[in-house]
Amino acid sequence: MLTEDGKHLYVSYDEYHSLIEKLAIKIHQSGWQFDIILCLARGGMRPGDILSRVFDKPLAIMSTSSYRSDGGTVKGELDIARFITTPKGEIAGKVLLVDDLADSGHTLTAVIQQLRANYTPITELRSAVIWTKAMSTCTPDYSVEFLSTNPWIHQPFEGYDTMRPEKLIQKWSV
Repeated sequence: MLTEDGKHLYVSYDEYHSLIEKLAIKIHQSGWQFDIILCLARGGMRPGDILSRVFDKPLAIMSTSSYRSDGGTVKGELDIARFITTPKGEIAGKVLLVDDLADSGHTLTAVIQQLRANYTPITELRSAVIWTKAMSTCTPDYSVEFLSTNPWIHQPFEGYDTMRPEKLIQKWSV
């Protein structure tokens, strides 16, 4: 649900999963055949996992991080892992790069540049996200929602950013 002022978008688990399913439909209807899905951890892990299951393709993971402080709300320096975890040995062929959103576009652009420079076995690379913000400098190949007001997206699992084991113990104590 987008707030009236357009500054916040609140997404439920049902909406989140529906958007991933719509993303899968867009990718399928494009007719593009790919060999492997590369998701960007953490935001792309949930969409990547679901797309991997729907398309019956192996899932590779590349860790990136920029939002770390204050429960994941403050952007810092972008860190990109030097290695990719994949069940297929080396990432190669046609690769679908998956993340949750194109916010500023900085992460997608940097990762795409790194993949093109350092992973020559990749023959074709396309990107897919749930949301693309208007301020993004990168336009993904596949996206479900374009957000013209650049809202802060409140994803359904963000409560865990500040959840610690002590809070869980307290929650589940009878």
